[in-house]
Amino acid sequence: MALVSENGKPTIHVTWKTVTYRSVFLAVFIVVAILSAGVYFAFPQARQKGASSISSLFSRLGELIAGNAGPAKPGAMSSQQAHFTALDGTVRVKKANGNSWINADYNVPLEKGDVIQTGAEGMAKIVFHDGTNYTVKQDSLIVVEENSANQQQQTNISVAVTTGTVDLATATYVQGSRSQVIVRGATASLAPDSSARVQNDTKTDRHEIVVTKGAAEVVRSGEVQSLTSGEGVSFQTESPRMARIREVAPPTPIAPANMMPIFSSGGPKSVDFSWTAMPNALGYRLRISRNPYFSSTVVDKKVNTADVIVSGLTEGAYYWVVQSFDRDEKESLESEKNRFTIIPRGKNTAGINLELEPLVQHGHVLELTGKTEVGARVMVNGQEVPVIGNDGIFHYFTPPLSAGESVITITAQNAKGGVNTVQRTVVIQ
Repeated sequence: MALVSENGKPTIHVTWKTVTYRSVFLAVFIVVAILSAGVYFAFPQARQKGASSISSLFSRLGELIAGNAGPAKPGAMSSQQAHFTALDGTVRVKKANGNSWINADYNVPLEKGDVIQTGAEGMAKIVFHDGTNYTVKQDSLIVVEENSANQQQQTNISVAVTTGTVDLATATYVQGSRSQVIVRGATASLAPDSSARVQNDTKTDRHEIVVTKGAAEVVRSGEVQSLTSGEGVSFQTESPRMARIREVAPPTPIAPANMMPIFSSGGPKSVDFSWTAMPNALGYRLRISRNPYFSSTVVDKKVNTADVIVSGLTEGAYYWVVQSFDRDEKESLESEKNRFTIIPRGKNTAGINLELEPLVQHGHVLELTGKTEVGARVMVNGQEVPVIGNDGIFHYFTPPLSAGESVITITAQNAKGGVNTVQRTVVIQ
């Protein structure tokens, strides 16, 4: 339609009408509904056959309409699952929607409201969606209070330690995420890349939160305490305030070095252990275990010096950790856990061929390709390479490595006891 402007010149007026995708889908939905009703009454024999198809179509259209109604609110959270990554001894789970206990299994997902309990010889490691992990020690019980994430991948994880001891560590999670642990009314919020030891001793009414790495903020009854590595708080149920504590720094393990192979000529082996001496230490406690969680130990002894020889260790992988203690028997934090492997080697046997190509990095995972003697075994950081070709060529992908420097030890061994070891140092960003 031609219009005339105020200056007398003709002009054009255009009218817009907005049609949304939502309107289109609604119109299609109504048309399909009318056609379906007509088919239903005109062809009775097709009712049963078409019922499920019509229902599926309606459901899909409904999803499309809902999807075009606009994105979810930024704060909307969806439930996440956590999983066991290590189990030892007796570990039970009570699901939030159940009343009975079930045995823990790697296939059991852990959700909000679930309860996890370890026995006198039990241990469990749980990993959440954001990389936060909990190592639940013996005779402990925890509750998953919150485990959710929003569309921005911001996570909200909260675990209550009802009784016992747990070690937890956070990953480099998305800004705005939250990882908390609750102990007897005190809530600790951990920073990214931080770790802590939490104890809830209901028998002695002693409750502790100690930061072993990074930082955390603890809130209880309006009181706020900011903690860094080596600092912690302790309190009793009726205590009006939290007492600030300072943990003693641990010794640094020296030998056996982490991932070090130790060759044996057969039979039990004597191994030299050493670590840095600590000022004001009355002595040291050395523990050796077959697993990295120390749910059971093969050696647990106290010595007065910063070195000791341990005999009677047989073939296989071991982990060791050391603590210092003072005149009041107060122990320091645990040192880093070092792993070593005792490997049998025959007498007067020559080394065998072991060639390694440059390592290929895939994020936190390394790909190793190499060649050894036909029929030989190959171990990478104590883990056996499952498949070796008829020509001795092997491929291996490491488990995800932590950020920082890592030592990769590759050992080849034949049936005669001949061995060869290659080490590579890598830095994971």
